[in-house]
Amino acid sequence: SIPNARIGIINLDAHLDLRTPAPHTSSGTPFYQINELLKAHNQSFHYACVGVSDTANTPALFKRAEQLGVKCIYDTEFSDLTIEKIIADLNVWSRDCDYLYLTVDLDVLPAATMPGVSAVNGFGVELRWIEKLVSFFAADPRIRIFDLAELNPSYDIDHRSAKVAARLIHRFTQVKFGRRSAT
Repeated sequence: SIPNARIGIINLDAHLDLRTPAPHTSSGTPFYQINELLKAHNQSFHYACVGVSDTANTPALFKRAEQLGVKCIYDTEFSDLTIEKIIADLNVWSRDCDYLYLTVDLDVLPAATMPGVSAVNGFGVELRWIEKLVSFFAADPRIRIFDLAELNPSYDIDHRSAKVAARLIHRFTQVKFGRRSAT
């Protein structure tokens, strides 16, 4: 490990998750908490939220994201014509990071693909583009942590959400351990 390493957080999520934990922490507060911890240790906060929904976040959260220098890529920016540019932009954004943490909040996906979450997404980012992002970062040697968040089996339909989550984990491990290329 590198003392004072710069950690880049890539959160594939419809929500910024930058709410203040008042009175309690929740699934909407983790990146605010990470920022506060880093600030207390005089370290910078390097956070990208990818797949952000304009309708799932308040103006105050967008303002906080701007104040904290968060890189936001909106769900509406994704298309066959833009995916490679999005990946290139994230690659440039992360180039000064020593380590990377990739987290996929499954509510970044459309409701038809991912019904098994507490906050289903009326628009979302298509699975094929999320898979491309997961593959790209899995191939990066700086990745130290990968996780999926917010699968709720109570809302799942015919195990669809669990199968999609398993597919993303499979894709990550196949690329990470050299059994599949990142493309």
